Amino acid sequence: MTSALHPAELGPIVREQPHPLLFATVSGAHLYGFPSRDSDVDLRGVHLLPVEQLVGLIEPEETRSLMWVRDGVEMDLVTHDLRKFVRLMLGRNGYVLEQLLSPLVAHTSAAHGELVALAPGVLTPHHAHHYRGFAGTQWRLFEKTGELKPLLYTFRALLTGIHLMRSGELVAHLPTLLGEVAAPARLPELIAAKAEAEHGPAPVDTDALRMEVEGLHAVLDEAQARSSLPGEATARDALHDLVVRTRLDLPQR
Repeated sequence: MTSALHPAELGPIVREQPHPLLFATVSGAHLYGFPSRDSDVDLRGVHLLPVEQLVGLIEPEETRSLMWVRDGVEMDLVTHDLRKFVRLMLGRNGYVLEQLLSPLVAHTSAAHGELVALAPGVLTPHHAHHYRGFAGTQWRLFEKTGELKPLLYTFRALLTGIHLMRSGELVAHLPTLLGEVAAPARLPELIAAKAEAEHGPAPVDTDALRMEVEGLHAVLDEAQARSSLPGEATARDALHDLVVRTRLDLPQR
């Protein structure tokens, strides 16, 4: 699957986009450290609309999606306009921050580098709500399907939230988190099982898992209460300046 992530492979897709692409990174299971043999490749990023599309009466298309298949693997690219993406960053959305900070970079730019540098300035204890809610959604999906994928997403979200509250650092890679946050001993085995099939069943007792998940929710609550992160974003003005500068620097038609 590594070849599917090579930046050169994305070149034609980047050139085909109707507006400049500021960055594209790999998200999903590849970012989280538990891709399967048949996992999709999820590309996420930011495009830049011209000024004339933002000052008129017609609402612009701020989010775009593109899907294609390469060598039997489904790939998709979802991008937001820069202004929308920054608003999501300031809305305590951990998901877009994970996309921004993903080390699996398929396309980058100077503006991408500035966004990465400003990302710590939007982190707050309130991001625990994002990870708590996402974990709850994935746990309910696991209870419904019994599949390993939502179970690992549950654990990944909780451990990312705990680590963020304790350290102020956003880490989405589950295998890395296993060495930094107290985690159930069974997780390496589950990660290995997930590598074999994207939608395979979880070979574990649900009641025991429920106790582990509830325990991690309690740890996240405590970590949030003790977090030294600032109560509000500190990078709002700098992000506003970045959006304006980047937009005005775009050559107009």
